Amino acid sequence: QVQLVESGGRLVQAGGSLRLSCVASGRTFRTYVMGWFRQAPGLEREFVAAITRGSGRTRYADSVKGRFTISRDNAKNTVYLQMNSLKPEDTAVYYCATGTVSYPTLDATMYDYWGQGTQVTVSS
Repeated sequence: QVQLVESGGRLVQAGGSLRLSCVASGRTFRTYVMGWFRQAPGLEREFVAAITRGSGRTRYADSVKGRFTISRDNAKNTVYLQMNSLKPEDTAVYYCATGTVSYPTLDATMYDYWGQGTQVTVSS
């Protein structure tokens, strides 16, 4: 089993920045890709960004390209999501996820473990 704990979500004004963190524990040697997803009220969960363990290949949703940056510290089993130029439409619960595939997939079904989420609210 792998446990994921997200942190860093809070209320922020539009145009501001936040950094989310996700710490993995347990059998982390079995996982390779780490990703961030988000879910706004009344909407389906959507992909935000993903990164692989070895080469650090990344992938972003079009809606966040140029504003968000995903990174990871393998020694700390931690993945980060730096969010800049935040918009009210970025308001959502942000979830960290990890899986065993070796590419930065946007497919939520390829992720085996999920955190509980952290709330990000962007005020206009």
